[in-house]
Amino acid sequence: MEKTDGIGNENGSTEEKQSFKDGSICGYNSLHHLLSANLKPQLYQEVSRLLLGLNCGKALETIVPPESAKALSSKHDFDLQAFKFSADKELLREPRVVRVGLIQNCIALPTTAPFSDQKKAIFEKLGPIIDAAGASGVNILCLQEAWMMPFAFCTREKRWCEFAEPVNGESTQFLQEFALKYNIVIISSILERDINHGETLWNTAVIIGNHGNIIGKHRKTGFWQNHIPRVGDFNESTYYMEGNTGHPVFETAYGKIAVNICYGRHHPLNWLAFGLNGAEIVFNPSATVGELSEPMWPIEARNAAIANSYFVGSINRVGTEIFPNPFTSGDGKPPHPDFGHFYGSSHFSAPDASCTPSLSRYKDGLMISDMDLNLCRQLKDKWGFRMTARYELYADTLASYLKPDFEPQVISDPLLHKKSF
Repeated sequence: MEKTDGIGNENGSTEEKQSFKDGSICGYNSLHHLLSANLKPQLYQEVSRLLLGLNCGKALETIVPPESAKALSSKHDFDLQAFKFSADKELLREPRVVRVGLIQNCIALPTTAPFSDQKKAIFEKLGPIIDAAGASGVNILCLQEAWMMPFAFCTREKRWCEFAEPVNGESTQFLQEFALKYNIVIISSILERDINHGETLWNTAVIIGNHGNIIGKHRKTGFWQNHIPRVGDFNESTYYMEGNTGHPVFETAYGKIAVNICYGRHHPLNWLAFGLNGAEIVFNPSATVGELSEPMWPIEARNAAIANSYFVGSINRVGTEIFPNPFTSGDGKPPHPDFGHFYGSSHFSAPDASCTPSLSRYKDGLMISDMDLNLCRQLKDKWGFRMTARYELYADTLASYLKPDFEPQVISDPLLHKKSF
């Protein structure tokens, strides 16, 4: 007997296998496409309200991209979505609307191809998507983590270090041309080779200004101690160690931005530090797979946006990357040639708890959003999180926790361990 999917449609093992094989959800691009196609409009509207929230009391508005961007999307087969986050009208401040874009993509050639060909093919793949962002008037554009290479860190093979490059290397130069052409700020997450410090490798986000200049860089980081994942295949310290750049916020022509690279999203204090430094938009370029993190994906960034009163852009790569040599994960399972399916699903979250639908779970994509940065202060005034926080108490607790003689503050029931007679 076939089971149903909970919406009334019969879905047997064939669709389940399809979902596993091509990365779709029973043939649909995303959860939101599945729901909109199978629920009555009124019911979908209510479900969407619960899943995506309301922006200034209403459903998020859509934006119609220009025809040139839609033509590029059709020709190069990438998902293109655009939305608008509004803010309440103020009497003393003009709206501060900035148009922001996120790009997700799969690799362009098999991992067995020559490394130079792989990188060149990724450049060629991204060119039309960046052109679509430029044609759409995007002001700030963020790419996924280590966009210029396969995410080979799961293999623990050192040969992939050849993809590393200086901050001003080939990938940065490639993007600088687009920054100049479209007057756009670009966040580029690369595997950095620090020539001046013994060719040390870092997981680094390069901030390219709208004049084609390099504003600065940020290395995969955390709070006090920096965070590098050591989970299953992701023992990334084989390639690079914890960053040393703190929690910088970059003041650009279009607003104050920060970059919380991949694994950093699991640490609430990481998000907090960027907020304390004044970030208005925090980007989270990532590379993560379904079995590992997908239930967490729509929650963590949205929670960060709410708790810190800023916008968050979440970017994840797509596709399943097959490597030449099988590897193990230290979990007793047999060797395997891939880490799993990178599920895309890039999206934006706002400080008022609203968020966009996600990009495709298996296709390249460009997500565009207008956001009025006035919303950040408006939500600070509404909820007063900064005003009501007790940072001095948190600081005392953390300082105490770091001491060798720390003892947890636990009050036990005096009868808990008393013998009953």
